[in-house]
Amino acid sequence: MGTAADHVTIRDRHVSVPGGDLFVREWRPHDVPASGTPLILLHDSLGCVELWRDLPAQLAHAVNRPVLAYDRLGFGKSSARHAPPSVDFINEEADVYFPAVREALGLTTYALFGHSVGGGMSLAIAAAAPAWCEQVISESAQAFVEARTLDGIRLAKTQFADPAQFAKLARWHGDKARWVLEAWTDTWTSAAFTHWSLDPYLAKVHCPVLVIHGDRDEYGSLAFPRRIAHGVRGVSQLAIIEGCGHVPHREQPSHVLSLITAALTGPR
Repeated sequence: MGTAADHVTIRDRHVSVPGGDLFVREWRPHDVPASGTPLILLHDSLGCVELWRDLPAQLAHAVNRPVLAYDRLGFGKSSARHAPPSVDFINEEADVYFPAVREALGLTTYALFGHSVGGGMSLAIAAAAPAWCEQVISESAQAFVEARTLDGIRLAKTQFADPAQFAKLARWHGDKARWVLEAWTDTWTSAAFTHWSLDPYLAKVHCPVLVIHGDRDEYGSLAFPRRIAHGVRGVSQLAIIEGCGHVPHREQPSHVLSLITAALTGPR
C-alpha cells in the first residue's frame, strides 16, 4: 500500500510578497486535476513548512485535494525580517501577506487549516475575504489573551534560554531563530497586545468552521474554542480532544486526521 507520500507529488517554490519572498510547498494527489480546491495550512508562532512533517501528505491523500503550506515572512525558508512584528500582525497576515500569496498562486477558492496563531490567522483571512474561503479548520487557536497563554509563553522563553533547546529552533529557522522566538514572546506579552481578541473577525466568518482544541492545552483554556465556535456566523463544529495538549495533530494524529477528513469530505 505504501505511505501517503507515495500518492502525492511535492512541488516547492517561492512567491513575492511585500518585504520579501515566501517559501511555499504543495502536496498534490496524483489523480487530482490542477483545478482542485486546495487546503492551505498556516503554521504556529514557532512553526514552518517542515514542521508539519507528514501531515500535509496524509491530508492530501485523505481528502483528495491539493494541500499547500507556506513559511510566513521571517520564518523557515522565507526571507528574513529584522524589525519586530506589530501588534496587528494577525490582521496584516489577512490583509497584506495572504492576499499576495493567493494572487501569486492563482487561487480562486480555498479551505484553511491553521494551528495556534495560524488558526487565528485562518479566521481573520476568512473574515477579510469571505467569498474566497470555503471552510476553516482552527486547531488550538487563541481567541483572546488569557493568563494561561502568557504563563505558557513565559515558561517557553525560559526553556529556550537553554542553548540545546534554542538549537532545536535554529534547526528549522537558521539565523532567523532569535527573531522568531522574540516575535512570539515579546509581542504576546507586551502591554499593547493585552486587549487583542478574535471577536472583530468571528462575526464576519460565514463558511463552515471546525474548531479543534485539546482539553489540556497549555496555551489556552476551553474558553478559546467555545468563543470561536459560538462567534462565527457559519455552521460550526466543536471538537474537544480529551487528554491532549497544544498540538493535537502531533499528539493524536489519527483522530485529528479523521476529524479534518470528515469535515472536508462530508455533506455540506
